[in-house]
Amino acid sequence: MTEDPRGELTIRINAMPADTNAYGDVFGGWVLSQMDSAGGIAAVHRCGGRAVTVAVDAMTFIQPVKVGDVLCVYAELLAVGRTSMRFRLEAWARRFLSDRREKVTEAEFVYVAIDAEGRPKAIAP
Repeated sequence: MTEDPRGELTIRINAMPADTNAYGDVFGGWVLSQMDSAGGIAAVHRCGGRAVTVAVDAMTFIQPVKVGDVLCVYAELLAVGRTSMRFRLEAWARRFLSDRREKVTEAEFVYVAIDAEGRPKAIAP
């Protein structure tokens, strides 16, 4: 039995040649950036305003992402505090010219809701 993604599909994007190192693997930083964007979308939706990233917990790269793969990032809300939100983000690659998908990494991201002046603001329950 294969694992399925947890959470809501938030971003889907093609890995392009400009996103790779000299060996054709996509840079881990590019994957991290896509995950942070997906988490930011989920955080803004949950808090109804601006949110900023304040922490990323232990990220392990499981499989490489290659040019042509479609990176799919799933966001699952784990907890909401007074001003913060914790999400589990999973990145999955749908392999080029295939229906095969593989989890490539996961991590927990913490976001804080902020007001117009950039100060933390309370999140509605």
